[in-house]
Amino acid sequence: MNKSYVHGYDPRENIRLQDQASTLVELLHSDTKYPAGSKVLEAGCGVGAQTVALAQNSPSAYITSVDISESSVAEAKRRIEDAGCTNVVFQQGDIFDLPFGHEQFDHIFVCFVLEHLSNPIEALNCLKKLLKVGGTITVIEGDHGSTFFYPDSEEAHKAINCQVELQKRAGGNANIGRELYPILNTVGFDSIRVSPRMVYVDSSKPHLVEGFTKKTFTAMIEGVREYALNAEIIDQPTFDKGIKDLYRTTDNGVFCYTFFKAVAEKT
Repeated sequence: MNKSYVHGYDPRENIRLQDQASTLVELLHSDTKYPAGSKVLEAGCGVGAQTVALAQNSPSAYITSVDISESSVAEAKRRIEDAGCTNVVFQQGDIFDLPFGHEQFDHIFVCFVLEHLSNPIEALNCLKKLLKVGGTITVIEGDHGSTFFYPDSEEAHKAINCQVELQKRAGGNANIGRELYPILNTVGFDSIRVSPRMVYVDSSKPHLVEGFTKKTFTAMIEGVREYALNAEIIDQPTFDKGIKDLYRTTDNGVFCYTFFKAVAEKT
């Protein structure tokens, strides 16, 4: 597999990423704030779904957001301009070969990127060279293995596993959240702190029912339907019932998913 990773970008995926970012901004990003004057690298910004929160939380930091996809960079730039943020510059670049000098940044931010890479350790080694001594790296990833819900459903678990398997075949890891500490430790970062961020959804939280269970997670699984069927990972009736059962959790049910956020230092 090519080391380069292109963040999925099509109209449907763009909408899903926007829903995810707006729904999870407090849970994932409220404690990510950088001092005035800091130079921050956002590696793998995709369509900028997380960039707006990053820029708004640290309005006096200088943020450089990069992605390998030219179309994604263009969309991210448009989103930042629409939000009125002026502290972000964008650049197209490969995370494994970014055009920056060693120890150029005070902080690095990586969100929902490592899950798509066949060699996340190599990617972090490349990024570490760009980080100043004493600087921090923040990494956020999900973990599909953390999903549980009520009413439970064997078919729903099988549908979710389709996305896990497809990502594995593409060289990624949909369950990488649980591995953040050992990965960062292997790369040689210090003072590693990992915190699980659970999304708990029941009918008393209608914004999460709509924004996360329906439009973020279930939409993501539903989006791999044709790929999973074509790859013969699952049969059509099982997949369709699994999706139906995931939506069923939004009707007086419960849905839980855990993200993992790691912050580490370079010494």
